[in-house]
Amino acid sequence: MFGIGMGEFLGLVVLGLFLVGPDKLPNAARDFARFLHKVRNFTSYASKELKENLGPGFEDLDVTDLTPKNLAKKVIGNAMDDVKGEVKPVVGEIKRQSKEIKEVAKIDPDLL
Repeated sequence: MFGIGMGEFLGLVVLGLFLVGPDKLPNAARDFARFLHKVRNFTSYASKELKENLGPGFEDLDVTDLTPKNLAKKVIGNAMDDVKGEVKPVVGEIKRQSKEIKEVAKIDPDLL
C-alpha cells in the first residue's frame, strides 16, 4: 500500500488523530481518498492525451521514463554498459597475464 510499512501507516493515523481529531478523521480520510482518486484519474488522462497528441510511433511510450530520475538512470546505465564493454577485454587480458606470471613464479619444492 503506497510503499509504506505498518509502522509508518500507524504513525500517519496517530498524526491524523492529532491534526484533525478523532471525530473528523473518517471524513478527512474519505476526502484524502477522493483526492488520490482524482490525481490518479488526472495522471492517466494526461498520459493518454500525451500519447494521442504525439501521433503514430509513440503508442508504446512509457510516461514514467520521462521523469528526471528514470532518464538519469537510463543515461547512466547506457554509459556504464559502454564502459563495461571497453573494460571487459582489458580485465580478461590482465587475468590471463596474471596466470602466466603465477606459472612462471612457481618454484619446484624439490629445488629448495
